[in-house]
Amino acid sequence: MPYVSVNGVNLYYEVTGEGYPLVWAHEFAGDYRSWESQVRFFARRYQVITYNARGYPPSDVPQDVSAYSQEQAVEDLRALLVHLGIQEGHIGGLSMGGSLALHFGLTHPQMCRSLIVAAAGSGSVNAEEWKAEAEANAKRFETEGMSVVADDYAIGPARIQFQHKDPMGWQEFRDALAEHSSIGAANTFRGVQITRPSIFDLKERMNRLAVPTLIMIGDEDEPCVDAAVFMKRNIPTAGLSVLPQSGHTINLEEPDLYNRVVLDFLTAVEAGRWPAHDLPVAGAPSMTR
Repeated sequence: MPYVSVNGVNLYYEVTGEGYPLVWAHEFAGDYRSWESQVRFFARRYQVITYNARGYPPSDVPQDVSAYSQEQAVEDLRALLVHLGIQEGHIGGLSMGGSLALHFGLTHPQMCRSLIVAAAGSGSVNAEEWKAEAEANAKRFETEGMSVVADDYAIGPARIQFQHKDPMGWQEFRDALAEHSSIGAANTFRGVQITRPSIFDLKERMNRLAVPTLIMIGDEDEPCVDAAVFMKRNIPTAGLSVLPQSGHTINLEEPDLYNRVVLDFLTAVEAGRWPAHDLPVAGAPSMTR
């Protein structure tokens, strides 16, 4: 099994296919296996890199919450790319991984040919309520264990759509979640999810982002919709794709549509046909009639 030692932690990763590098970073409730449909599709054209974040076996699970943060996740990804000899690539992710892709682009834009930021922004709206719920979930992971909490977590308001559309795929997702480390999950919630900045706090940095960016959202992923629109309005190079009647796990719910939208984006970027746009000016009159 391939591992890389980064910042005192061993991370498990997989590389599939040949070509220009395309990285996928997983969500909180997923792992490298969550990207199977994307690996099978994009490995025909790209060198696809997937990996498990710290806290997700078979990657190491640090016991101390201080080993987890958004900044540490960015540094882990940078170190993985350096290990693989990748100076620049397409960087994508979903949910926690989407936030990572955004922060990676803001921190290391020179290493990003493009960004795919999907289902990102949980906790940006009603932040204090979201943090309290996250802390409650972290305590449940510690006291009840992943196999118990997975039943509830996998069927939340923005995940029930997946179960309705693809019961077998949802069951695989739920079973994989139940295998996660309860300590890793709790520490990830407390160290990364609760402490990362709100999307709304990144406005000035996003205004300066010049990397072509695709923002993707399910229209029923309520905690992330406002954040997605905010990113679209504040990243000059951003485009927004909204998948209809879809929840949070859009790469699993609608893999064919997800892959085709991303492929069109990558093709446009590589052809130099993904332009920047002027940001809206506050208070400026609309010319729409």
